Amino acid sequence: MENLDSDLLRTFIAVADAGSVTDGAQRIYRSQSAASIQIKRLEAVLGRKVFERHGRGVMLTETGRRLLPVAKSVTERLDNALREIASDGLRGKLRLGLPDDHGRDRLARIVAAFTQSHPLVELEVTCALSASFPDALARRQLDLAVYEVAMPSAGEELLVEDPTCWAASAYRDFNSSEPLPVALFDHACWWRDAALRSLEQMERAYRVVYSSQSVSGVIAAVEAGVAVGLLGRSSLREGLVVLDEAEGFGPAPVSKLVLGISEEAVSESVNAMAAAIRTEFRH
Repeated sequence: MENLDSDLLRTFIAVADAGSVTDGAQRIYRSQSAASIQIKRLEAVLGRKVFERHGRGVMLTETGRRLLPVAKSVTERLDNALREIASDGLRGKLRLGLPDDHGRDRLARIVAAFTQSHPLVELEVTCALSASFPDALARRQLDLAVYEVAMPSAGEELLVEDPTCWAASAYRDFNSSEPLPVALFDHACWWRDAALRSLEQMERAYRVVYSSQSVSGVIAAVEAGVAVGLLGRSSLREGLVVLDEAEGFGPAPVSKLVLGISEEAVSESVNAMAAAIRTEFRH
């Protein structure tokens, strides 16, 4: 009797989760033809079909539904075993602060890169508005954190610069709006202070009509045409336009994303996490 190969199971899981062979193949960095061959091999081993064609995608057969939880359990146990065996032995707890406006994908990659090499270290991650992170480092409530500043100070390592700009919905004209409706953060932080300074320099009447604790909240207001907002250029998306000097908006400051480490938190695990953060933000 043939054995179930874990590589076949991983392809099966990817296709099942994606709902199509093409999308599943992309998740595991294989070609569509290679993924199809592996699914056929799996079905040959089982002697039964695991997928049925459904429009442009696939759906699980009864055999596929029975196999999926087993396949996920087996591959997860294999991955855990590999991490423990290959671990460098670092242990303990690491408290990390990451800004919530730089994407879940980036957070996932940082955590994945770290835990793959250091699975025995317990991570406590705070993903929030980063204005409070410097104080949390000083109070030893965090071991290291990534946050935004106007200018790095001693002990803060520059990771990346992100120019800011005033943005508005492409479907709303604010040229004749008096006072100018503005969306701001509702906490005292670098972003709010920078926006207010920029507004004062424009010498244009404005009114704060929307406040949010997160960048996603400000973006939502701008996209809806409720107000203009100061955003990082990395946050711009389709449907938003930059407001420049032609619309009466002067040059905006540059946001600097820095890495801060608590003076009391120097350790091998902190150094390893700092390396993972540098790799993600710089590449």
